[in-house]
Amino acid sequence: MCTETKAQPNSATLVDESDQTLVGSEAGQTSGGGVPGSQGPRVKLRHLSRSTQFVICATIILGLTMTFVGNLVSQSIEDATVQTAAEAGARYMANLLEPFVQGLTTAKELPGGTIQTIDHLLSSTSFSAHVVSVKIWLPDGTIVYSTNKSAVQKNFPTEEISQALTGKIYTELDSDLEEDTEDAFERSLNIPLYEIFAPLREAGTGKIVAVGEFYETAHALQREINNVRKKVWAIVGAATMAMILLLFFIVRRGDKIIKLHETALKWRMDEQARLHSNNAALQRKVTTANREFSRISELTLRRIGADLHDGPAQLLSLILLRLEELEDSKGAPDEEVLEMIRRAGEDALNEVREISLGLALPEVTDLTLHDALVLLAERHEERTETRVDLELDTLPDDVPIAHKICIYRFAQEALNNAYIHAGGKGQKLSASHSEGLLEVQVEDAGVGISTEKPSVPGRGRTHLGLVGMRYRVESLGGIFIIESAPHCGTKARAQFKI
Repeated sequence: MCTETKAQPNSATLVDESDQTLVGSEAGQTSGGGVPGSQGPRVKLRHLSRSTQFVICATIILGLTMTFVGNLVSQSIEDATVQTAAEAGARYMANLLEPFVQGLTTAKELPGGTIQTIDHLLSSTSFSAHVVSVKIWLPDGTIVYSTNKSAVQKNFPTEEISQALTGKIYTELDSDLEEDTEDAFERSLNIPLYEIFAPLREAGTGKIVAVGEFYETAHALQREINNVRKKVWAIVGAATMAMILLLFFIVRRGDKIIKLHETALKWRMDEQARLHSNNAALQRKVTTANREFSRISELTLRRIGADLHDGPAQLLSLILLRLEELEDSKGAPDEEVLEMIRRAGEDALNEVREISLGLALPEVTDLTLHDALVLLAERHEERTETRVDLELDTLPDDVPIAHKICIYRFAQEALNNAYIHAGGKGQKLSASHSEGLLEVQVEDAGVGISTEKPSVPGRGRTHLGLVGMRYRVESLGGIFIIESAPHCGTKARAQFKI
């Protein structure tokens, strides 16, 4: 696969009307857009100072963040407080009830005397001041003792019993209590409670033989939790306000610096816009001058071609005529000299006529660009007896005359190079116009040319022709590209903004 060698233009400047948008972009932003009275909150917020916008955004973000943190900390403290109270109550209850459940290793119920002893103990001690209900569960979920006697010997499968049988202490506040049948009595008391499940173990072995459950009033616990919550929220609120105020003063100081820089930058942008406008005007003047130069150059070339044809060509014709007369004379001139003069004169005449034909531009003023390229291809085929493949898309009819002449000369020189260096092999002339970009390309299937400077005498003419094509195209603000690689042919392309 051949690797292309591309020679990009030294300067490719396309003057476009879009260049002027930078000059009036700021005015366009302020004058365009919305209907009066249709500004939303986002637009109103944009008119506030940066420090005010920051305070609003920071208050929202920090408020949400600190609310989450406060809830998380409060919940963690609440859980820890409840768990600590549950563990203390569980140890107390285990010391109180474990002596009465030792017989449950073999029996499925408590003796009547044991039940009476527990009732008397719970009612006569300070335990009854804050514990409103006690239950003892067998591992299978059967209640063998309850302050509410109607629940004794009833079976209630509960998840809490399963957790307590693993050795864990489980607790719930009354707000978390589910609507279970076994909690109906405790819920009917209509007082805040927290429920504790604790394992009851066999003395000596430590084996869990039952689960103790008791409901304790939660007034003191809730007061403690509320006090902790107030402290947490006070700390979180104070920290949030301190952060917002500190960041506000930092941002306000930065806002003042930014405003100073914005003022200086706006002045520089205005100055840059003015310079850009001046440069664009100068560039348009240079482009106009280049076009006029191109037109004058073409007129000059046409005059030179006419002068060569009407002057040297006529003189050479006269020389040949006189030589014929000399040949018909009665003298005996040297035949070899006469033949040499004849051949030299004929060669000179043919060369001068060839030069004049190349310099004299055909009448393309009244032709469209499409017709001019077709005419060029036909004349090249007639002169070189080779074939040129044409691939012309729809081209604009109002191409400026300077561009039309430039394109004609570019294609003419490229086709001549294709004939000289590629023997006319694979000659193709194509042109297209899309989205304001006019592109003309000439390619061949020869051995390619080198894009380096020539080191062999006689090769400079090719590069001189390429330089001439480049200058001709770029003088009108176009882009000239030459692509060539060994044994991959050559492509010459010109692009214009039309």
